[in-house]
Amino acid sequence: MSYEKVLQAKRTVIGTKQTVKALKEGIVQVLVVANDAEPKVTAKVVGEAHLLDVPVLYVDSMKKLGKACGIEVGAAAVAIIR
Repeated sequence: MSYEKVLQAKRTVIGTKQTVKALKEGIVQVLVVANDAEPKVTAKVVGEAHLLDVPVLYVDSMKKLGKACGIEVGAAAVAIIR
C-alpha cells in the first residue's frame, strides 16, 4: 500500500537527513519509514514528524522502498512532498 503511494508521488525526498530538512521546511505531506531500518537512524525523523503532526506510514523493506523511489539502494525514510 505505502509502496504504491511512493510510486504515485510526484515529488519525494529520499533519506533521513534530507527528510528531516524537508519536515522542518513544512513541505512534507506523508513520511514513509522502513521497519527494517536501524531505529537509531530513523528515530530523529520519526520524532520530528510526530512533533509536526505529519502522518508516518511504515513499510517492511528498505530495499523495496528504495526501489519504489527509483534508486538502486535501500532507503530508510522517504518524504512525500506537497
